[in-house]
Amino acid sequence: MEAASLAHGVASSLSPLEGMIKNVSLESLQLCERDGKAEDPGVVGMELPVARNIKISNITCDSFKICWDMDPHTTEKITHYFIDLNKKENKNSNKFKHKDVPTKLVAKAVPLPMTVRGHWFLSPRTEYTVAVQIASKQTDGDYAVSEWSDIVEFCTADYSSVHLTQLLQKAEVIAGRMLKFSVFYRNQHEEYFQHCRDVLGSRMMPSVKDNSGSHGSPLSGKLEGIFLSCNTEFNTGQPPQDSPYGRFRFQIPAEVLFTPDTRLYFGDFYCMYTAYHYVILVLAPRGSRGDLYCRDRLPELDVTNNRFLTRVCGEDGRVVFQHAQDVILELIYTEPVQLAQGTVSQISGHQLMSFSTVNAKKDPSCKTCNISVGR
Repeated sequence: MEAASLAHGVASSLSPLEGMIKNVSLESLQLCERDGKAEDPGVVGMELPVARNIKISNITCDSFKICWDMDPHTTEKITHYFIDLNKKENKNSNKFKHKDVPTKLVAKAVPLPMTVRGHWFLSPRTEYTVAVQIASKQTDGDYAVSEWSDIVEFCTADYSSVHLTQLLQKAEVIAGRMLKFSVFYRNQHEEYFQHCRDVLGSRMMPSVKDNSGSHGSPLSGKLEGIFLSCNTEFNTGQPPQDSPYGRFRFQIPAEVLFTPDTRLYFGDFYCMYTAYHYVILVLAPRGSRGDLYCRDRLPELDVTNNRFLTRVCGEDGRVVFQHAQDVILELIYTEPVQLAQGTVSQISGHQLMSFSTVNAKKDPSCKTCNISVGR
């Protein structure tokens, strides 16, 4: 059954006046708010059924389908549906930030289920509430309306592989030339490495990724891994001596983790209100739990030919590793790593806390690293 979309471009069956999806104002639909219900002061005395048993399905990061139970004997007099879609209130939200304006959508009555779509009011991984009102447009232009339905809650989905591919293409534009490197490294406090020795059997163990980066990333809060870096200083070819994460560094030869049996996935592209841009990549041994999670969700990269991180075996048999110069790579290795496979030593630089990306929020206004479906 063909669904009607509520979005920037509404189905052609709607007139320009009625069909434009917008915040419904008091003037445009003669609706007013009273105790959470919308009423029409000029309504004709007509009894319309209340939408019941609302079901939400086919949820993506920027769309969903909605349907409800309808009395077939009342459908003839129904001309429109009003849908009240709001972000679920977050008690921990910034009180100084302006509140989201409730979004009322109006569409001509179409066969159900109906698709609600539009990146301008739907964000990925966001909880929403939705309620429905049945309406009948009168000859004088007023609307007879039913009572509002019960409120239903749902959460939009993560970015799909299509959206991540769009981020990937944006990241490729600014990645820059490739520089050689030879080690992966992880900066932490001395207590972290002591805990690995005393409690974890001298291993670094995967942990759940934090909420840094794009809001719609399928990695945040789900993928387990070990955060690693590989960026080098342009003038020395070595890892930088400064770090926001701690004064001690675990360093391991690149060939130990980035083997011919390692798969490479693109995970995210973001910035934090600065000129620096970050690319998240996942290194997962083939067949591992991390590999199984990523292969259905993330774009896979050719390890010998991509714009971010490569492993190329030369004619002489030597393997050369390279990383992109103009983005900061954040690598997630999905399996435990033995400390004995590398070395731990103290670095001489400063601890630059301002460069930490722990739970960092993406700049939603950056045109370089945002796509149309959300942050």
